[in-house]
Amino acid sequence: MVYNWLKTIQALAYPATCVLCGAPGREGRDLCRGCQDSLPHNRHACRLCALPLPATAPAGSLCGQCQQRPPRFDRCLAALCYEHPLDHLVSGLKFRDKLVYGRLLSGLLGDFLEHRGHELPELLVPVPLHPSRQRERGFNQALELARPLARRFGIPVDIRALSRDRATAPQSGLDKKERRRNIRGAFRLREGLAARHIAIVDDVVTTGNTVDELAGVLRRGGAARVEVWAVTRRAGGRKAIAPDG
Repeated sequence: MVYNWLKTIQALAYPATCVLCGAPGREGRDLCRGCQDSLPHNRHACRLCALPLPATAPAGSLCGQCQQRPPRFDRCLAALCYEHPLDHLVSGLKFRDKLVYGRLLSGLLGDFLEHRGHELPELLVPVPLHPSRQRERGFNQALELARPLARRFGIPVDIRALSRDRATAPQSGLDKKERRRNIRGAFRLREGLAARHIAIVDDVVTTGNTVDELAGVLRRGGAARVEVWAVTRRAGGRKAIAPDG
């Protein structure tokens, strides 16, 4: 009740304004109807890793990578494609301290998840940053996304179970094999897991190596089902393969 009252006061004092074009926001969100309708939704995707696939790919298709080397997570749910303006919003959150973008992106991911109506996990785990990176940035963007989702769906967030013990090189400058080597062994489970169904929360999934490594750690810690919840998914050159292989 107090939370709703504070939200009402905030909406009256600071009316929502679209962060992309400056028009009045829609339904209290910092995005107007036109800009929201034009976002690149991830409608045709690999059923395991959510890699965007051609519109002609049959429903339930697997990308070539998942056919050859299935991930250790059960599935990735990614709401949007990492294209303009999502690249602008994600980079603004991570590198320009635009925390308002985090609330917006989390809301868009929440809409996507709510529309799917699937079984909710017992626990949310944001992808951890190395302590040196978190000190430099001042916050963890994955946690900024996870907190509103936790309130929306009534799921606890655990920021202590996992740690990133090795300061890895930025994944963006590496090829596929280098990314896999770079992230291997970077994470550690610090305490036991009370939940069996867990969702890893992240802003963008590129090759999937980071969330796959985390899923492996959670599996070894006793998790029976691991999902990935991501705002965006980068496209790639993988070939779509039909469900029957």
